[in-house]
Order: sequence, then C-alpha cells, then structure tokens
Amino acid sequence: MTQSPEEVHPAAEAGKRRAAEGALALVRDIRFLGVGTGSTVRYFIEGLPGIQQHFEAAVASSEQTAALLRQAGIRVLDLNETGDLDLYVDGADAFDPHFRLIKGHGGALTREKILATASRKFVVIADSRKRFNRLADSVAVPVEVLPFARSFTARQIVRLGGAPAWREHYLTDGGNQILDVLHLPLNDPSGMEIQLKSIPGVVESGIFAHRIPELIFVAGGSSTVERLERPDL
Repeated sequence: MTQSPEEVHPAAEAGKRRAAEGALALVRDIRFLGVGTGSTVRYFIEGLPGIQQHFEAAVASSEQTAALLRQAGIRVLDLNETGDLDLYVDGADAFDPHFRLIKGHGGALTREKILATASRKFVVIADSRKRFNRLADSVAVPVEVLPFARSFTARQIVRLGGAPAWREHYLTDGGNQILDVLHLPLNDPSGMEIQLKSIPGVVESGIFAHRIPELIFVAGGSSTVERLERPDL
C-alpha cells in the first residue's frame, strides 16, 4: 500500500470535473443534499449554483466544504435540522469492485460516514486512479482517534497488523487526531471496520464497507464517464 500526495495532472482534473457533472445530473427535485469533502467534490460544488432550484439546502461534511458552499451562494444547514438526506455526494481515496471504500485522506471521515449513513442515496465521484482490485493494495486507512488515547489506539492497531503514523499538526473538525495506517490486513474490510471501531479511543475509521454507495461515477483519460451501479441493486 502507498500513500503519497497527488500531483495535479490536467487530464486527471478534467476527469474529476466530468465525474462531478455526472453526479450533478442526479440533483433533481430533492430537499436536502449532503456534500462531501475533497478535490473532486470542489467541481461538484462549482456546479451547484446553476441548479439551486432543484434542492432546498445542503449539509456539509466539513467546515471547509461548508465555507465553499456558502461562497457559492448555497444555503447550509446542520444535520440536526434536516433529518435524513435525500442524496449524499462525495469522493473516495480508493474503491474496489464490491464498492467498498477507503476515505478520509482529507480528514473528514467521521462526518462523511455519518452523512453517508443518514442518506437515502450515496453517490461517489472519482477518477480511475482510485479504482483497485483489492483495498489491501490501495492506500493508507485513516483512523480518527481521541488525542488522549492516540498512543493506546496506535498500539492496538499494531496488534491488528497495521503500521499507524500520526498525522502531526492536524486536528479534525471534531478536535481529534488522525492515524494513517499502512499494511492493515484488508481481506475482510467489513470485519476490519468493526474491529477498528471497537477499540476504545477510536472515533471512526476510513473503511466504508458497511455503508457503501449505490452509484460510482468514474472518469478515465478519455472524455467518457463510467457509471457503475452497485451489484446488488
């Protein structure tokens, strides 16, 4: 597994924009829209002002996203005000053929998982570099932890086979810290998601194996976007 900062490639950025445009077409006659965090989602936000008549308000997965939405003239509400969401759109750091995801390199994994779970429809937008045959071959798994218990949780993660690295000088919107974990055994992502969450001091992990998306828009190097529907639908 590897984790490295993404370089900006014009073709990749164009792909992200095309994937975002695919998701924008789904925003039709709904009340509350959940909006994720990340570079691909920025393109989605850019397109929202042109379709404001099709939704009432948005709920953001991070303070960064909330600021971008307000700058775009979009009304932002709290999840406590809206109840369940009609649609949630977000990116992903990795996904496999079973639609299981790794998310959270942008630091918003806990709120992202909450919004995905609170949504009737969850849609992911990504470029083809995020597609992997196995999550175990993809990227580090972010784990949000209480600062008080960072060292303790790291030791428990080592016992699971992982190699955690503290994301220094970074706090989540919830005031917590993040461990980026390499080498986790991910042959059973659902089981690992449960094991991580059961460690006292772990707030949430970036494994999305229980609440998976209904739809993924994947943009490659060409001008087309692949629309993947969840196999069990």
